[in-house]
Amino acid sequence: MDPEWIAYDWTQGDVAVSSKPVHDWVPLALENYEAMVARHEALDDDSVPYVRVQTGTEVFASAFGCPIHIYPDAPGSPLCALPLVTTARDADRLTMPDLSARPLERIFEFARLLRERVGPDVPIGGVDIQSPFDIAALVWRKQDLLVAMVEEPDAVKRLVEKCHRLLDLFLIEFKRQLPNCNLCHCPTAWAPPDLGCWLSEDEAGSISGLMFEEFCAPSLTGLSRAFGGLFIHCCADADHQYSRFAALPNLRGLNRVFQASGPRPAIEAFSQGTVLIVAWTGEAEVHRMLDLALPTTRFLFNMPAQPLEEAKATYARLRERCPRR
Repeated sequence: MDPEWIAYDWTQGDVAVSSKPVHDWVPLALENYEAMVARHEALDDDSVPYVRVQTGTEVFASAFGCPIHIYPDAPGSPLCALPLVTTARDADRLTMPDLSARPLERIFEFARLLRERVGPDVPIGGVDIQSPFDIAALVWRKQDLLVAMVEEPDAVKRLVEKCHRLLDLFLIEFKRQLPNCNLCHCPTAWAPPDLGCWLSEDEAGSISGLMFEEFCAPSLTGLSRAFGGLFIHCCADADHQYSRFAALPNLRGLNRVFQASGPRPAIEAFSQGTVLIVAWTGEAEVHRMLDLALPTTRFLFNMPAQPLEEAKATYARLRERCPRR
């Protein structure tokens, strides 16, 4: 059950790319952690409170040098990276950054400051992690990237591999510094880090299944094998990729923003070992999914924020439907 989060003003950037000192971002992270603790203590729900490291999707693209766009009149809209390259030659000239790149260096500094404040037992969350292919799609202007996937596929694969290697380095160091980290960035969930990494694979909706196998699956498979599993967030129109998602080794969880076809295709595709992580949906829709569930379906429901008394009533009804065993 989500708490009522303290609003995040994205017009100030985020901790990875802002010009503000890193320590300026600590109070809000701690306030939202305390809100999560208070909500958990009031409800005794199944959450594991952790300190959230909120960023936009730009972190790794900005490490490559991408400029950042902030929506100055929309404080609720996260910032994003703007493309840096338009051609295969541009992409091949890009040098893979290391962990001293400013956005990544600031993330590690922020994590150390949080650890000093909350101690070693409180999990600290990871940044908004995009898949290697999704990072490449931020770095390389999208319309040009899609053409290059047909005309110069090897150049696309080389950039995806640079993104894969950078993400691999980052996750290894993040886990080394924060053994009790929570790698989930979307939605509000938790798993021990040895179960695998979490990432967003949102570009899957814009490509075919064969292109997914060629450009996305190798790095996703590599990350899953390196880190013991994989959790995927996907808010794209990507039901056509379900068989490819399901073929990935150790796909622990899938967070979908369901499209016109609704949850049934996902329930049918992933009820043999993958937890369907459901967020941003109301109580009635939760009951509908439970009615659709197969005997082997497993859900994690991350309920939207409500005032405390409403949350208590909602939680009581859902717990009656889903008792603890």
